[in-house]
Amino acid sequence: MSGAAAADEPDEEAASEWPKGHYPLPESGDVIGENYTVEARDDETLLDIARAHNVGYEEIRLANPEVSVWLPGEGTEVVIPGRHILPAAEREGIVINIAELRLYYYPSASDGETPRVETYPIGIGREGYNTPLGKTETTMRLKDPAWYPPRSMREEAAERGEPAPAVVPPGPDNPLGSHAILLDIPGYLIHGTNEPDGIGMRASRGCIRMFPEDIESIFDRVPVGMQVNIINQPIKAGWDGDMPYVQVFETLEDQEYGMAALMETLSLLERSGDEGSVPLNYEQLRHLLENPNGAVVALEQAPEPEEEPEEPDAGGLYDELAALLGPELVRQDS
Repeated sequence: MSGAAAADEPDEEAASEWPKGHYPLPESGDVIGENYTVEARDDETLLDIARAHNVGYEEIRLANPEVSVWLPGEGTEVVIPGRHILPAAEREGIVINIAELRLYYYPSASDGETPRVETYPIGIGREGYNTPLGKTETTMRLKDPAWYPPRSMREEAAERGEPAPAVVPPGPDNPLGSHAILLDIPGYLIHGTNEPDGIGMRASRGCIRMFPEDIESIFDRVPVGMQVNIINQPIKAGWDGDMPYVQVFETLEDQEYGMAALMETLSLLERSGDEGSVPLNYEQLRHLLENPNGAVVALEQAPEPEEEPEEPDAGGLYDELAALLGPELVRQDS
C-alpha cells in the first residue's frame, strides 16, 4: 500500500484485506500500490503470474525483460509492477488510460467508508482500430451477451474463405465473454474475453477488454450513466509525500503531441510556494524518456548548480529541456 494514503489503524487493517488492485485513495499525492517479487512455480507461465497479480502482458514483460514468457522456471523471481501513478484526470467514475493499458475505477464511497480506487489491466484496439478518446458514459449492462460481428469483419473473413456467422451466442466461443458494459459510443464496449492472454496488449478492434474475473467484479457496481473518461497519457507524473515520481510508457518521439505532452506532464510537478519547489533532474528524465518501461521512478533532485541560475521563464524552461533532451526528443507541435 502507498505510504501516501492517510488512514487510521482499523482502516489500514481493512485495506490489507482488499483484493489485489484495490487501494485507499490518497488524501494527498498521486501514487498507489507497491512493487514486489514472487517466485514462479514449475508449471506457471509469466502470463499466469501476471493474471494472478492484476497485471497485463506488456506490464509483466517490461518488468521482467530477462524472464521467459512461457517457461520462467521453478523458483525464478518475478517482479510484480504493482505501483502506479494515478492519471491526471478527474477521479470519478471510470478512467481508461490507453497508453498504459490500464483502467481506473473510482467507486462512490458511503458515509464513513474509505474512498478507494481500483485499477485493472486491459486490452485495447490494435493499430488501425484505435480506441476513441474523450468522455462518454455507460448505457447498458449485459450478462451473457450475444456478439454480432461487424460487417467489415464478416467481409474480411469471406475474402479468406472463412464465412463468419451473423451472430455468436453466449458461450466459450463468444469473444465478449460473459459480461459487457456498453458505452455511449456506437459499437464500443467494456467487456470480458474468451482469450485472457490478450489482456495487456493492443489486440482488439477498439473495445476495452478485461479479465473475466475483473469485469465480473465491477459489473454490478457500475451503474448506467457512469462517466467513462478515455485518455492517452504516455507520461504520468505525481507526488508521494515530498518525492516527485514519473512513469513513462512511450518514447517522446513516438508520442503524438511531443513537447506539449512533456510540458503538460511537468506542470503536474509544480508545487505552490508554501510547499517548496524541487529542482528536477532533467538528465534523469531524458534517460526515462529514451528508455520507457512503465516503471514508477522517483525523479531525483538536480545536482547543485555552481552558481545561482536566473529565474527561468517559459521559454527558458523549453530551452533548458531542449539542451538536455535534444531536438530529436523535444519538439513543438503547431
